[in-house]
Amino acid sequence: MRIGNMEIRPLGGAWGCLAMVLISVLLSVLCTVGANVLIR
Repeated sequence: MRIGNMEIRPLGGAWGCLAMVLISVLLSVLCTVGANVLIR
C-alpha cells in the first residue's frame, strides 16, 4: 500500500496482515465492552 512517497507493507507478509486484522478486531471489541461497563 502506498501513501504519497511512502510504502507500507504489513509485517510478516500475509500472516502478519491477518494477525494485524485479528488484533484490531479484538481491541475494538474490548474497547466496546469496556465503554459499556464504564457507562453503566
